[in-house]
Amino acid sequence: MTLPLGNDDAHAAFAAAMRNGALHHAWLFAGPEGVGKGTFARIAALRLLAEGAAKAPLPPGFDVPADNYTRSLIAAGSHPDYRELARAPKDADKPGQDLARSIPIAQVRSLQPLFAVTPSMSSRRVIVIDAIDDLERAGANALLKNLEEPPQGTIFLLISHAPGRLLPTIRSRCRLLRFESLDEPTMEAVLRTHQPSPPDAEIDALVAAGQGSPGRALGFAGLDLAAIDTAMRSIAADGDPSNARRSKLAKSLALKAAQPRYEAFLDRVPAFIAAAAPGRHGQALRTALDSYDAARTLAASARGLSLDAQATVFEMAGLVAALAPPVETSR
Repeated sequence: MTLPLGNDDAHAAFAAAMRNGALHHAWLFAGPEGVGKGTFARIAALRLLAEGAAKAPLPPGFDVPADNYTRSLIAAGSHPDYRELARAPKDADKPGQDLARSIPIAQVRSLQPLFAVTPSMSSRRVIVIDAIDDLERAGANALLKNLEEPPQGTIFLLISHAPGRLLPTIRSRCRLLRFESLDEPTMEAVLRTHQPSPPDAEIDALVAAGQGSPGRALGFAGLDLAAIDTAMRSIAADGDPSNARRSKLAKSLALKAAQPRYEAFLDRVPAFIAAAAPGRHGQALRTALDSYDAARTLAASARGLSLDAQATVFEMAGLVAALAPPVETSR
């Protein structure tokens, strides 16, 4: 794995801690979802374990040679000093299916036999939890005991998208490493590494939809988001007085085959309206804010209540149409 683009300061801070021997036993990688926290945690874990087992110093940075035995063991999921906790599939026999809503206490307790012995292949042991936000309350309390009395040689790398929701006692025992949203040029660079020769319009639409998160943007990949954005810009420009464009968009997104694009539309409309708010004043700003609130509420209801897709798209497109400047009438 290569270091994810962006958040160079966070990467450098962790590298300095490794280099200076000031490695805290628990780290909280905090920031927006999809900006590379998990990827960096796994790269850091590999490096920490490889360093702990190396007979000679490794090259500076986070690189680990391709033929390194530690790399091979982690890739095979069989390194005895590495564990990763995450939400498991609801059905163990169907790993590609939906994930459980949380990480149960049983997964945290499964670490205890590991902590009862010293690291076996390295001077270190690394536990990655992605994300600690998903821990059940009982699991968080069980983990807290390990953070308060860390087992010998153990380093915890905890990933959080919403650190404010964690137990204060967990936050207080971790060194915070903050990750930020990526700027647009970095977003574009990341997306182009994942998309083979994408049209510029689609990259622009993905950058806008990602809002600084490549992970979020890639969730929209392949859905022709540029066409949805073009339709919304057209509707917002003149309000679609004949309802023709709204009706066309609603019919196209209501098809069963268009379900992923419909889901993307539900996510995209509130963000599109929010982006139109800056620079507005008076009634125009109030209209944008009201439309934003209404779009978020409707999108949530559409998912939770399985509302009719065609009617939902038409109504949400109407909220976009409300952004159009008022038509001047001649006297």
